[in-house]
Amino acid sequence: MLDMFNMMNKVKEVQAKMKTAQENLVHITATAEAGAGMVKATVNGLRQVISLEIDDSLLTPQDKEVLQDLVVAATNKAITEVEEKSREELQKATQGIMPDIPGFNFNDLMQGG
Repeated sequence: MLDMFNMMNKVKEVQAKMKTAQENLVHITATAEAGAGMVKATVNGLRQVISLEIDDSLLTPQDKEVLQDLVVAATNKAITEVEEKSREELQKATQGIMPDIPGFNFNDLMQGG
């Protein structure tokens, strides 16, 4: 019975720490660039693009497709980087309190798996 009580307290502790960590995702950012730095995108831990910088030399009609490709590339790279940072922060927040459950994979939890 005591083990069950301890387990319930651990679950509450994990939930509280996860909530705090998730609230802090907005402060985690990653910036990535494409086209040798001609396009830079910054994304936060909520996967929101918060900044986009474009070199003036790309702002011509003939470079429209190149610009579109570079924006997509920089944004996707920044999203990938911020996801990794977010995963690391969430793991740190719950380190030492997650029970050792056979078959439990923290990364699956973070990816909604």
